[in-house]
Amino acid sequence: MSHGIKKVALLFSGGPAPGANSVISTCAISCLNHGVEVVGIKYGYSNLIDFSPESPLEEGKDFITLKEPMLRKTRSKEGIIIGTARANPGKHVSSPEHMHDEEKTAPLRRTYEALRSIGVDALVSIGGDDTLKTANKFKLFQNSLPEGSQKIPVVHVPKTIDNDYMGIDFTFGYFTAVETLGTEIRNLHADAEAGRAYFIVESMGRSAGWLAYGAAISGEANMVISVEDITGDRLAPESTATRKIMNIEKVVEDIVAMMRYRQEKQSKEYGVVVLAEGLAEYLSDDVLKDIPRDDHGHISVAHVDLGKMFAKRVAAEYQKQTGIKRKITGLQLGYESRCARPQAFDVMLGSQLGVGAYRALCEEKLNGVMVSVSGQLDLHYVPFEKLVDPATLVTVVRFIPPGSDFHKLARFLETHIKD
Repeated sequence: MSHGIKKVALLFSGGPAPGANSVISTCAISCLNHGVEVVGIKYGYSNLIDFSPESPLEEGKDFITLKEPMLRKTRSKEGIIIGTARANPGKHVSSPEHMHDEEKTAPLRRTYEALRSIGVDALVSIGGDDTLKTANKFKLFQNSLPEGSQKIPVVHVPKTIDNDYMGIDFTFGYFTAVETLGTEIRNLHADAEAGRAYFIVESMGRSAGWLAYGAAISGEANMVISVEDITGDRLAPESTATRKIMNIEKVVEDIVAMMRYRQEKQSKEYGVVVLAEGLAEYLSDDVLKDIPRDDHGHISVAHVDLGKMFAKRVAAEYQKQTGIKRKITGLQLGYESRCARPQAFDVMLGSQLGVGAYRALCEEKLNGVMVSVSGQLDLHYVPFEKLVDPATLVTVVRFIPPGSDFHKLARFLETHIKD
């Protein structure tokens, strides 16, 4: 107990990911085996940001005490045993100067006071890049506390099925999500062949194309397009250096060109096209003006429905060029993958990250680091300062590098239109 930590809180925030319970279970068991109590905060920050002494946290409702019996056989279990939410206590903090603004930091203060009210003296944050930003803001907020105040060290475990995280090669849940979506795409491909039709599938992957590409490769789709592919004449003339806008007509023409090549050169009147949902951010402001946004400022891409939007346009363009009516159906895929039973690699990766969170806090006595692995699941710890811009307090998205071997892989495997 030289680390001085007596009670650790585990908190999961943001969208679910397969392998979540691997992280929670192994971190909790590691702590319990070394005499550290563990509580699971229920539903992310949502029960913490409105805390007041007059309305104390309730066990069972706001948090649960994690014990070994309830953690048995949970490592490979679907879902998240402590739940999740997108509540963001750092929503109003966008620069270091805001740490001196009592109104902007009030949710962070209430979060701190809520955790201290139940005796928490260390926090394991599990979530995506937005949750990483929150963890960093929580750490920075504590730096402004009066001298002698009890500090709650925080370590972060990276989570996203999107795999667009700096500082780690692959995030837990990615491969299970790819396999789940790949299976759906293979099923759709058989359906398309049977009915001489096409499916245009919008795949989850908010900012980058890792999930869309992985699903397309695994599912043997005939074409995949993500934000990394919106370059050259696929950019609308009104695009700027800071705001890229997609040339929808050109993307539609490219999809139709692939369909015509399959029909005229390969005698195939069916197929599947995968679009990354992040393309929604590349639509014009006029199209997005009525789309709601979440607590982190992201548009609700589910409300855009790219699959149906493109299906309608592609069907019209195909008929215009060929005189043939082709059934084209737009679908959204992703939600069914987020709580799928994790495959072995995601269980192993999540387990190592959970153990790493314990080691970071209790063995290495670290604060403000993200747990990461490389090679053969070798642990290392990345300081928040290397992942979060110190001036803007935002993270950097990891896109698929243009021309990289992974980027080329999909181009090799999709329908190759010869000149």
